[in-house]
Amino acid sequence: MDELPQVIREVVGLLRDEWPDYAAFLEEDPEGVADTAQAAVSRLVQLAGRTPVGPGGLLETTAGGAELFEELGRIEWREGRSLSTLLSAYRAGARVAWQHMSRLALARRVDPEAIAHLAEAVFVFVEELSSASARGYVEEQLATAGQRERMRGDLADLLLSERADLPLVHAAAAAAGWPLPNRLAIVVVDPAAAGEFLGRVDSRVLPIRRPELTGAILADPDGPGRRARLAAALRGMGAVVGPTVRPADLPATVRLTLAADRLRRDATVIGDPVFVDEHYDALIVHGDARLHGLLTEQVLRPLDNVPAGSRARLEETLAVWLRYMGDRQEVARVLHVHPQTVRYRIGRLRQLFGPALDDPDTRLRMTLATCWRPPTPHAGTAAGAALPPGAAS
Repeated sequence: MDELPQVIREVVGLLRDEWPDYAAFLEEDPEGVADTAQAAVSRLVQLAGRTPVGPGGLLETTAGGAELFEELGRIEWREGRSLSTLLSAYRAGARVAWQHMSRLALARRVDPEAIAHLAEAVFVFVEELSSASARGYVEEQLATAGQRERMRGDLADLLLSERADLPLVHAAAAAAGWPLPNRLAIVVVDPAAAGEFLGRVDSRVLPIRRPELTGAILADPDGPGRRARLAAALRGMGAVVGPTVRPADLPATVRLTLAADRLRRDATVIGDPVFVDEHYDALIVHGDARLHGLLTEQVLRPLDNVPAGSRARLEETLAVWLRYMGDRQEVARVLHVHPQTVRYRIGRLRQLFGPALDDPDTRLRMTLATCWRPPTPHAGTAAGAALPPGAAS
């Protein structure tokens, strides 16, 4: 086709006005573009003449054609542009080419049926260009997404490690395309909820890949309205949300969050989800389970010879009495018993503990031993009420 150089110039000129990046791409290798265009025109003419085209279609029979347009699709993704923009440019270029081809066909008195076949071939060719670029676009998108996920996993590991300094963390966050916020928190969930978890939270979370925990790092969890939305999203997932801290302090919250998760599992703290910063008291008291057990055994030793059923009621009454500073009416209300019953139980406790029950230091130790314990089966609905704010929500 003698007019091919002119067609290419017009197409480049059209692209330069509306799509300058595409025009620059074509101008980088004019000989390669001319060869590809010449081969494509030859195949179009063959199709118009009903000459069979190979199984790969028009584009696959053009040397380097598929690779060229796949690369254009990849460039679109890397540059952050929509694929539809490139496809519009293809259609605009095809119109220019068809104007020249149809005018030349009419001048040479080509059979109308052949012109119709030629028009069909142009449409097919544009579809193949579009398919090749779409293929490149998606392949680059998947490759980029996979790389980004790997880099975000590395960033999560770095944030949870003790070895990372702030400049290194900022560099890793920039490479992963994850703007580093000023405040972060860890959330752990029940492993059975892992598949559903990431679908419920926003895309700014960094999934954590560690054998000992299933969860993610949250960005700005204390932002306006964030806690309420987070609580709604995590409900029913056995979730524990760690304290909100600066990035440098995040590793220190891992042990704390896992400790709160253990207390959630045995019902020492109650919440759905559990927010660690609402349970610091329980975490302090239960920081060493063995030590807490020894303290409990020591301060409740006067109850050792009391039958199990009576002992459970006396322990419950003691915990509520300590919490409400001896207010008999309030203890009766919380335990759903008659004030006279409270009077009898406190009298029994005084018989067992003697003057120690009025000693401030002893009462403080009793409070630590009894008031952060999980609800007991015998206590019914009143048991949770005996716990302080740090042990139940």
